[in-house]
Amino acid sequence: MKDINQIFSMTDDYIGDILRRASPEYPVWNQEMIRHNSKTSWTYVDGCMMTAFMNLYDFTAEQKYLEFCDRFIDYFVREDGSILSYNRDEYNLDLIKEGSVLFKLYDYTGKEKYRRAMDTLYGQLKVQPRTTEGNFWHKQIYPHQIWLDGLYMAQPFYLEYEKRYNGKRNYKDILCQFQTVSALMKDKVSGLYYHAYDSSKKMFWCDPVSGLSPHFWLRAIGWYVMALVDILEILNQEEDKEFYSFMSREFSELLESLLSYQEKSGMWYQLVDKGGHKGNYLETSGTAILSYAVLKAVFMGVLPESFYSAGRKAFLGICEKYLHRDKQGVLTLGGICLVAGLGGEQKRDGSFDYYMSEPVVENEAKGIAPFLLAYIYLKELNK
Repeated sequence: MKDINQIFSMTDDYIGDILRRASPEYPVWNQEMIRHNSKTSWTYVDGCMMTAFMNLYDFTAEQKYLEFCDRFIDYFVREDGSILSYNRDEYNLDLIKEGSVLFKLYDYTGKEKYRRAMDTLYGQLKVQPRTTEGNFWHKQIYPHQIWLDGLYMAQPFYLEYEKRYNGKRNYKDILCQFQTVSALMKDKVSGLYYHAYDSSKKMFWCDPVSGLSPHFWLRAIGWYVMALVDILEILNQEEDKEFYSFMSREFSELLESLLSYQEKSGMWYQLVDKGGHKGNYLETSGTAILSYAVLKAVFMGVLPESFYSAGRKAFLGICEKYLHRDKQGVLTLGGICLVAGLGGEQKRDGSFDYYMSEPVVENEAKGIAPFLLAYIYLKELNK
């Protein structure tokens, strides 16, 4: 069993190694890009990493984190606020995520192009296609579909923009989208959430009556939990009482449900409720997300201190099972599901076998970023 101070030291080394090797032209954490030998682009994968580094700057005031984020985002954002490789007409909620760091970068640097880029991304949300229930489509290529992923990718940005620049005029719209997800995608027995919902109820992967995909995928639920806790941070508890109350209740109830599935190691399984099924595995990214969400909520006072142990146990569980040095002494974080979705060219059917078939990789942003976010709050609470 690794000592917690040893783990903190290893994590600091890991962060340092990433900062030394990564650049906008070659984001070392983007394993999808590396595997496909594709060009760098504006993507949620990098957005997750920039969020982690901006949080590191907030808590440490170490200039290297701010300078890294500024250099990275500056590469993509042009003076007129347009964004390299970004195409609004894809109506892809994933592309909103990287914009969430623009607010702090604008505050810290004063670069007007960052302010203009916020308008560029907000312009997409103003015309984003919606389901019959009023929720954003996940992407143009996934019409009529709500994915839990999309709540994290778009809604915190949407809320922050409304708070800063639009007088909170669309707060009700944001709240209603979460209320719809809760009403349609929450399983009343387990308290868990299905990965996706098809409003047309025509997709081959969905139940023809409910429109729901068949399983509870850990990272999708994690994205939703992250959206809840990050939005709670933005809301004003007194001024936004109805909104705050709903989100706080939704967050607490879902965490209670998830904790009943936490494995003795502290981790969670790729398919949350199928721990005993052959082929299912303890997955890093979703576990790191839940560790972060719990620890941040304790730090904010949203959850009582009694939840701290569950968040700490999750983080240490990842470190024990998946954080190690390779033969060259380089730190590696493993156990990360590369990607999972529904439909598309791959005809992904959302079955158990499908979720087990996706590659499990090392040193990928969707695991690294929440791991670093959890580390920040664990370190703060450990003081």
